Amino acid sequence: MDKKLRQLETFVAVGSDGNTYSVHGYEHLGRIEGLTAGVPEQWEPLGVAEYKLADGRPLQEREDGSFVVPGKSLELRRDAGQ
Repeated sequence: MDKKLRQLETFVAVGSDGNTYSVHGYEHLGRIEGLTAGVPEQWEPLGVAEYKLADGRPLQEREDGSFVVPGKSLELRRDAGQ
């Protein structure tokens, strides 16, 4: 199955280090197979989302809505002032 990402949101997060970070949220899409010839390709959500920092580093989302950079002690929270 062919897959691609679609950007859903971008927001500012404040890190536990006091710095602000740009966070991008994406959803995974899968191409629908078996359509008739001549129909433009169609994509559907796969129910998987991921978040990354602007520099491409992946983030893990926690149950409380915060994020953490894997392998680092950096925690991020959405900037409530947005």
